[in-house]
Amino acid sequence: MSLYKQIAGLFKLRLSFLVVFSACMGYLFGISQFSWLELLALSIGGFLVTGSSNGINQVIERQRDSKMKRTQNRPIPSGEMNWKMAAFVCVLAGVLGLFTLYYFFHFKAFMLGLGALVSYAFIYTPLKPITSFAVFVGAFPGAIPPMLGYVAATNQFDLASGLLFITQFIWQFPHFWAIAWVLDDDYSLGGFKLLPSVGGKNKTSAFQILIYTLFTLPIGLLPWAFELTGVWSVVVVAITGLIMVYYAFRLYFSGEDADAKKLMFSSFLYLPAIQIVYLLDKLV
Repeated sequence: MSLYKQIAGLFKLRLSFLVVFSACMGYLFGISQFSWLELLALSIGGFLVTGSSNGINQVIERQRDSKMKRTQNRPIPSGEMNWKMAAFVCVLAGVLGLFTLYYFFHFKAFMLGLGALVSYAFIYTPLKPITSFAVFVGAFPGAIPPMLGYVAATNQFDLASGLLFITQFIWQFPHFWAIAWVLDDDYSLGGFKLLPSVGGKNKTSAFQILIYTLFTLPIGLLPWAFELTGVWSVVVVAITGLIMVYYAFRLYFSGEDADAKKLMFSSFLYLPAIQIVYLLDKLV
């Protein structure tokens, strides 16, 4: 495995790019004057901080990762990368990423990046094998990227930054729990119980997934309700949100992994779709 592939696996490249996308959407939503340099700095800084968080997570969970099929081939459990070297790479990336956010933006951007890294790597990660409440804790750093982008652009916390945060915060519950449903057996091998019910894949878990999915609709409409976006955001939130709700209902009645997968994939559509339409609605 090449060094590039090792670092790509350590940083969870695709996940990191999705996080950077959310941060960039928040930045573009907040700017009054566009700057390619700032957008590049946000992308690099956000990517390094996210990659560092993901990598530290793997350093801490290296023994558990070796027990799960989906993670056995990651750089550390596969033996391709020594965990001490991985930790060094992650610390270096985190420091460089945070410095980038501070140098090109301001202290608020730095603190949001630091808060996301610390809460994900050192609070959420240790909680995962202890309690499913870790999912709630992990939703906080997971919702920071669009707020970080917006605050980087505006240097202020306001209603818009809060709404960008809460839309991504609520979205994470049906998204992650759908993944946890499909991978429940594998997660169990690593000692993780991440579904909302202690009974795992049962009606109680499915009901909670359904309730949180229903919440994505009114929460997603809040930017429109506060006149930050226009009518197209209503249309896109309604369409993509109802698709998620449909599969959440199906999961509740069927309990089938196939419906959990469809909910998961529909959630992948929902978040970037509403973030793009928020931005386009504001521009027009």
